Amino acid sequence: MYGSFWENLRNAFRHRDNSLYKLIAINLIVFFALLISRVILTISGLGELYREGLSFLMMPASLEKLMWQPWSVFSYMFLHEGVFHILFNMLFLYWFGMIIHQYLGSRKLANLYILGGLFGAIFYLLIYNLAPYFSSSVDTSMMLGASAGVFAVVVGAATLTPNTTFFLILIGPVKIVYIAAFYVILSFANSIGANAGGEIAHLGGALLGYLYIVQLRKGTDWGKPVQKVGIFFENLFSGRQSKVKVSYRKAKTSTGGGFAGFGSSSKTSPAPKSTETTQEEIDKILDKIAEKGYDALSKEEKRKLFEFSKK
Repeated sequence: MYGSFWENLRNAFRHRDNSLYKLIAINLIVFFALLISRVILTISGLGELYREGLSFLMMPASLEKLMWQPWSVFSYMFLHEGVFHILFNMLFLYWFGMIIHQYLGSRKLANLYILGGLFGAIFYLLIYNLAPYFSSSVDTSMMLGASAGVFAVVVGAATLTPNTTFFLILIGPVKIVYIAAFYVILSFANSIGANAGGEIAHLGGALLGYLYIVQLRKGTDWGKPVQKVGIFFENLFSGRQSKVKVSYRKAKTSTGGGFAGFGSSSKTSPAPKSTETTQEEIDKILDKIAEKGYDALSKEEKRKLFEFSKK
């Protein structure tokens, strides 16, 4: 995107079309805010106050409780308490989110995460309120965590580019479709365990991730409402329409999971005068990728998308 991981994270809110690092930054900020609050309130003898406050942000299984805290459908997907919980969620969001960002763009990545979290919450509500197995625990069950949104991104990436390969320690190269399938099966197997609510939300997010990509290939973007809200707030805080300046220069050889089709050259040439590419034009290019694949782009479209990805 713009530079190193830590540089991107530190400047997450200074750049537009940077939802991957914004999502990671929000999760980390909330995590440390909760951690500091928990330590201070517990030492002060107000640990119960912390637990009560946190419960107003967690997603309840009870429909009656949800009526009194409807914001929790959204807030729960940014909450973590355990270090390993947030660590693995953010690692998976980063690894698989990079794929979504490269092929579909920043906004569709945000769509996947938010819709996955919402669908995971709905799936959790339905199962807990309809399945006899959970009838005795529906009033006391609550959940938190980004896992449903992350699962949507993971499965979305696996549906979009199933043959992309990750190199896993002690295992070697594994296609991401198998990684996604493994975690979905694992969540299904654990859906009657101690963390049943979270595992059910995982399945809901995974289902959304798959359906989102399938529908996107058919020309239907389920994330348009989320995208419009995001654009509204972007324009509200910036006070201007979203535009990006693009200037032509020789692209470096792509490595890892980057854009294919860009060669390297030792020759240099003067860069022509900068042009402006509207966000609408970039969105059309991304939609074309979703529908026909990256190879269907013209050289000019590939150039614009490559330069845009480096802003």
